[in-house]
Amino acid sequence: MSERFPIKIRKRQDSGYRHLKIKLMLITVATAVIALLIVTALYNFIFRGRFADFVVNFLSNFIYAGYKDSYDRALVTYRRVVRNYLDWYFMGGVVIVFIIAQMIYLNSFIRYFIEINRGIDALIMENTGDVILSQELATTERKINSIKHTLEKRKSDAQLAEQRKNDLIVYLAHDLKTPLTSVIGYLTLLRDEPQISQELRSRYTGIALEKAERLEELINEFFDITQFNLTALTVDQERIYLSRMMEQLASEFDPILAERELVWRLEIAPDIEITGDADKLARAFDNLMRNAVNYSYAGTEILLFAQVEGDAAKVMIKNHGKTIPPDKLSHIFEQFYRADAARSSATGGAGLGLAIAKEIVELHGGTITAASANESTIFIVTLPYGSQKKIG
Repeated sequence: MSERFPIKIRKRQDSGYRHLKIKLMLITVATAVIALLIVTALYNFIFRGRFADFVVNFLSNFIYAGYKDSYDRALVTYRRVVRNYLDWYFMGGVVIVFIIAQMIYLNSFIRYFIEINRGIDALIMENTGDVILSQELATTERKINSIKHTLEKRKSDAQLAEQRKNDLIVYLAHDLKTPLTSVIGYLTLLRDEPQISQELRSRYTGIALEKAERLEELINEFFDITQFNLTALTVDQERIYLSRMMEQLASEFDPILAERELVWRLEIAPDIEITGDADKLARAFDNLMRNAVNYSYAGTEILLFAQVEGDAAKVMIKNHGKTIPPDKLSHIFEQFYRADAARSSATGGAGLGLAIAKEIVELHGGTITAASANESTIFIVTLPYGSQKKIG
C-alpha cells in the first residue's frame, strides 16, 4: 500500500502538466522539422543548385567589375576560396541552424520559468489579486494561489488575534485598576479611622479581600496570556478516574452556584477510566464548567453528563443562557475571543479558557464541539476510552 500511494501522486502531478508537455513536444518537433528543411535547402543550394554561379557572378560583377577578365578572376577566386571548402561551409551552416533552433527552443522553455518567477515575486510582495500564468502552467498557478491565500489567511488571523489580545490587555488593565483602587481605599479607611465599629471593620476587610481575590484572578489571566503564547502544552500519561474528577470539579463550584441560585444536574456514569494528563484535563473541564456558570441565567440548572459510548468517553455540559449567534459560535474556541462583547467583572475573562480547553482535549486525541439554540448552550467533549494510544 505504501508503495502504490506515491505512484498515484506522481500520475496526478504528471497529468497536471500534460498541456505543458504537449506544447514543449510540439515546439521541439516544429523546431526540428524547420531546422531539417533549412539544412536540406542549404544542401541542395550548395551542392546541387546554382550556388557556384551565384558566387562567381557576384565576384565578377562587384569585386572584379573593372577588369576585362573579371569572370576568369572570379572563377579562380571561387575555386580557391569556396569550392575547396564547400564541406566546411555546409557544416558551418548546419551549426548555425542548430544554434538558432536551440535558442528558439530554450526561449520558449525559459519563458515558463520567467512566469513562475514573476508569480513568486507577486507572492513575496503580497500583491492583491490572484497570480495568473499560462494555461500550460495551470497546476502551478493553482498551487501558488493556494499558498497565497493560505499566507493571507494566516496573516489576517494573526492580526486579528493580536488585536484581540491588545484590546483585552487594555480591558484587563482597566479591571486591575478598579479593584486595586477599592482595596487601597478600604485599607486607607481602616488605617485612618481606628474608631470605626467592629462590624464596619469586618465588612470593609471582607470587601478588600474580595477585591484582592479579583486582582489575583486578573493577574492569573495575564499569566495565561503569556503562557499560552510562549509555551507549548505537553501531556503526561496516567490513569484518570474521569467520573470522580467531574464530581470533584462540580463540587468546587457549589459556593458560586449557591450565590447565583444555580444547581447542578449530574448524570455521570460511575467508574469511567481514561488515560491522560489529570491536571490538564481538570483545567479543561474547569474552564468549560466556569464558562457555563458565568453565562447561565439565575435560577436555572446546569447539566453535567458523562457516559461511555463505544470506544469514547463522552462529556456534555449544558447551561441555559443567551443563545450564541452562529457567526460568533464558529469563533468561540479561538484565542482571546469572547462571544459576549459586554464584559463585566463577574464574567470578564481573557478569552483563553475555551481555546485552552480545546487544545488540551485535542492533545489527548479527543474532540470538542459547541452548539447553541433556544437559550441553551451545549459543549460536548469526546475522549478515547479503553485501550489508550500513547499521547504526545
